[in-house]
Amino acid sequence: MSDRSSVAPVDEVAGWLAAARDILVLTGAGISTDSGIPDFRGPNGVWTRDPQAAKLFTLDAYVADPAIRRRAWLGRRDHPAWSAQPNAAHASLVELERSGRLAAIVTQNIDGLHQRAGNSPDKVIEIHGTMSEVECLNCDDRTGMDEALVRVAAGEDDPDCRRCGGILKAATISFGQSLHEPTLRRAVRAAQSCDLLIAVGTSLTVQPAASLVEVAATAGARVVIVNAAATPYDPIADAVLREPIGTVLPVLLGAPS
Repeated sequence: MSDRSSVAPVDEVAGWLAAARDILVLTGAGISTDSGIPDFRGPNGVWTRDPQAAKLFTLDAYVADPAIRRRAWLGRRDHPAWSAQPNAAHASLVELERSGRLAAIVTQNIDGLHQRAGNSPDKVIEIHGTMSEVECLNCDDRTGMDEALVRVAAGEDDPDCRRCGGILKAATISFGQSLHEPTLRRAVRAAQSCDLLIAVGTSLTVQPAASLVEVAATAGARVVIVNAAATPYDPIADAVLREPIGTVLPVLLGAPS
């Protein structure tokens, strides 16, 4: 990757966004922390506080160990996303869509807060899946998470598939699990055709989602990264901003904070 990064003031970056006509937004866990959902790798992240928790998101460990599945189901039951509300950063992306300049939001998040904030579902590409559904790892049957959590509340600590008896898991992408190819292709097309990509609240360490930054840059788009910590793609960004997401994103997008 060639180095093209620069330190640009917020008002200059806001000008780039105002002039752009096809903006792709790539969001990670950092955009939802102001809604009370912890990130994974930050100072207070889920994996920072409990490195063993990463096993809950690793497919091989999940399939092999019923104890991990039981812990995962408790985590789904108690997940803060169920009561979380969209924050100012989410709201600013709704305003961006209303302006007609939002190409798409590619989100690594599974919390559904973009849609809850008011972004159109057809504008949101959930590249890592959704926690609102459950899938069977054997027969691929999909059902609502609500139904599975009712079973957990009734005493089933590791509910199985009612169709085939297979292992159930949230319809999210775990480590060791392939992305949904049509979803990935859609995200890549959006990165190839945008004129500006802004990555918000993502460490840009998980592939292939992170590679969308380079796809966009190679196609000639400007790249802006808004994240508290350094990312591997900072060197190719046109601007890197470290300001709090809930404060700076509404300013960048001209939305009320």
